Amino acid sequence: MTNETNYTGGCFCGAVQFTVIGKPVAMGYCHCESCRQWSASPVNAFTLWKPEAIQITRGSENIGTYNKTPNSYRKWCKTCGGHVFTEHPGMGLIDVYAATIPQFPYHARIHVNYQETVLRIKDGLPKMKDLPKEMGGSDLSVAE
Repeated sequence: MTNETNYTGGCFCGAVQFTVIGKPVAMGYCHCESCRQWSASPVNAFTLWKPEAIQITRGSENIGTYNKTPNSYRKWCKTCGGHVFTEHPGMGLIDVYAATIPQFPYHARIHVNYQETVLRIKDGLPKMKDLPKEMGGSDLSVAE
Protein backbone atom coordinates (compact mmCIF):
# COMPACT_ATOMS: atom_id res chain seq x y z
CA MET A 1 0.00 0.00 0.00
CA THR A 2 1.01 3.58 -0.55
CA ASN A 3 0.51 6.69 1.55
CA GLU A 4 -2.40 7.69 -0.68
CA THR A 5 -5.88 8.04 0.78
CA ASN A 6 -8.09 4.95 0.56
CA TYR A 7 -11.88 4.89 0.47
CA THR A 8 -14.04 1.82 0.96
CA GLY A 9 -17.21 1.09 -0.89
CA GLY A 10 -19.54 -1.68 -1.81
CA CYS A 11 -22.85 -2.88 -3.10
CA PHE A 12 -26.26 -2.37 -1.48
CA CYS A 13 -26.05 -5.46 0.79
CA GLY A 14 -22.30 -5.40 1.45
CA ALA A 15 -21.54 -8.78 -0.15
CA VAL A 16 -19.21 -7.00 -2.60
CA GLN A 17 -16.71 -4.58 -1.08
CA PHE A 18 -13.80 -2.70 -2.56
CA THR A 19 -11.23 -0.01 -1.91
CA VAL A 20 -10.28 2.85 -4.22
CA ILE A 21 -6.82 4.30 -3.74
CA GLY A 22 -5.68 7.83 -4.46
CA LYS A 23 -7.63 10.14 -6.72
CA PRO A 24 -9.87 9.44 -9.70
CA VAL A 25 -8.90 10.54 -13.20
CA ALA A 26 -12.22 12.38 -13.55
CA MET A 27 -15.53 13.00 -11.79
CA GLY A 28 -18.79 14.21 -13.23
CA TYR A 29 -22.28 13.45 -14.37
CA CYS A 30 -23.25 11.28 -17.34
CA HIS A 31 -26.58 11.92 -19.06
CA CYS A 32 -26.45 9.17 -21.72
CA GLU A 33 -29.45 6.90 -22.15
CA SER A 34 -27.46 3.78 -21.21
CA CYS A 35 -26.29 5.22 -17.88
CA ARG A 36 -29.77 6.55 -17.14
CA GLN A 37 -31.40 3.19 -17.82
CA TRP A 38 -28.75 1.23 -15.93
CA SER A 39 -28.88 3.48 -12.88
CA ALA A 40 -32.67 3.97 -13.02
CA SER A 41 -32.13 7.69 -12.57
CA PRO A 42 -32.05 10.83 -14.72
CA VAL A 43 -28.26 11.18 -14.33
CA ASN A 44 -25.29 9.05 -13.22
CA ALA A 45 -22.63 10.48 -10.88
CA PHE A 46 -19.34 8.91 -12.02
CA THR A 47 -15.80 8.66 -10.74
CA LEU A 48 -13.29 7.30 -13.27
CA TRP A 49 -10.29 5.39 -11.93
CA LYS A 50 -7.32 3.55 -13.39
CA PRO A 51 -7.86 -0.21 -12.86
CA GLU A 52 -4.86 -0.50 -10.54
CA ALA A 53 -6.48 2.00 -8.13
CA ILE A 54 -9.35 -0.40 -7.38
CA GLN A 55 -9.07 -3.47 -5.19
CA ILE A 56 -11.96 -5.87 -4.61
CA THR A 57 -11.67 -6.77 -0.92
CA ARG A 58 -14.70 -9.06 -0.60
CA GLY A 59 -17.09 -10.91 -2.85
CA SER A 60 -15.26 -10.91 -6.20
CA GLU A 61 -17.01 -14.23 -7.00
CA ASN A 62 -20.32 -12.46 -6.40
CA ILE A 63 -19.83 -9.87 -9.16
CA GLY A 64 -21.98 -10.26 -12.26
CA THR A 65 -21.22 -8.65 -15.62
CA TYR A 66 -23.37 -7.38 -18.46
CA ASN A 67 -22.21 -5.62 -21.58
CA LYS A 68 -24.73 -4.17 -24.01
CA THR A 69 -21.83 -2.86 -26.09
CA PRO A 70 -18.07 -3.53 -26.05
CA ASN A 71 -17.58 -0.01 -24.60
CA SER A 72 -18.96 -0.78 -21.15
CA TYR A 73 -18.88 -3.86 -18.93
CA ARG A 74 -21.38 -3.12 -16.16
CA LYS A 75 -20.82 -4.90 -12.83
CA TRP A 76 -23.31 -5.64 -10.05
CA CYS A 77 -23.73 -7.80 -6.95
CA LYS A 78 -25.39 -11.15 -7.70
CA THR A 79 -27.02 -11.16 -4.25
CA CYS A 80 -28.72 -7.76 -4.02
CA GLY A 81 -28.45 -6.51 -7.60
CA GLY A 82 -26.66 -3.38 -6.39
CA HIS A 83 -24.51 -1.77 -9.05
CA VAL A 84 -20.85 -1.28 -8.19
CA PHE A 85 -18.89 -0.15 -11.25
CA THR A 86 -18.48 -0.20 -15.03
CA GLU A 87 -15.29 -1.12 -16.86
CA HIS A 88 -14.61 0.98 -19.97
CA PRO A 89 -11.94 -1.00 -21.88
CA GLY A 90 -11.55 1.57 -24.68
CA MET A 91 -10.69 4.28 -22.18
CA GLY A 92 -8.71 1.98 -19.89
CA LEU A 93 -10.76 3.27 -16.95
CA ILE A 94 -13.36 2.03 -14.48
CA ASP A 95 -16.38 4.06 -13.43
CA VAL A 96 -16.99 3.51 -9.74
CA TYR A 97 -20.43 4.93 -9.05
CA ALA A 98 -20.05 7.83 -6.63
CA ALA A 99 -22.93 6.57 -4.47
CA THR A 100 -21.07 3.32 -3.76
CA ILE A 101 -18.16 5.09 -2.01
CA PRO A 102 -19.99 7.10 0.67
CA GLN A 103 -16.97 8.69 2.39
CA PHE A 104 -15.32 9.79 -0.86
CA PRO A 105 -15.33 13.60 -1.32
CA TYR A 106 -17.15 13.70 -4.66
CA HIS A 107 -16.85 16.95 -6.61
CA ALA A 108 -18.21 16.85 -10.14
CA ARG A 109 -16.20 18.79 -12.71
CA ILE A 110 -18.14 18.13 -15.92
CA HIS A 111 -21.36 16.87 -17.49
CA VAL A 112 -20.93 14.39 -20.37
CA ASN A 113 -23.42 13.30 -23.03
CA TYR A 114 -25.50 16.34 -22.14
CA GLN A 115 -27.21 16.32 -25.53
CA GLU A 116 -29.18 13.32 -24.20
CA THR A 117 -30.19 14.88 -20.89
CA VAL A 118 -33.70 14.56 -19.48
CA LEU A 119 -32.84 16.70 -16.46
CA ARG A 120 -31.41 20.16 -17.11
CA ILE A 121 -28.94 21.10 -14.38
CA LYS A 122 -27.78 24.69 -14.03
CA ASP A 123 -24.65 24.42 -11.92
CA GLY A 124 -22.06 26.31 -13.98
CA LEU A 125 -20.10 23.15 -14.84
CA PRO A 126 -19.07 22.50 -18.46
CA LYS A 127 -21.69 20.60 -20.48
CA MET A 128 -20.22 18.35 -23.17
CA LYS A 129 -22.27 17.25 -26.17
CA ASP A 130 -20.73 13.80 -25.80
CA LEU A 131 -17.25 13.31 -24.34
CA PRO A 132 -14.01 15.26 -24.12
CA LYS A 133 -11.53 14.60 -26.93
CA GLU A 134 -9.16 12.65 -24.64
CA MET A 135 -12.01 10.20 -23.99
CA GLY A 136 -12.83 9.75 -27.66
CA GLY A 137 -15.53 12.41 -27.96
CA SER A 138 -16.08 15.45 -30.14
CA ASP A 139 -15.00 17.89 -27.38
CA LEU A 140 -18.03 20.06 -28.23
CA SER A 141 -19.81 21.97 -25.50
CA VAL A 142 -23.54 22.65 -25.36
CA ALA A 143 -25.50 25.34 -23.56
CA GLU A 144 -26.51 24.89 -19.98
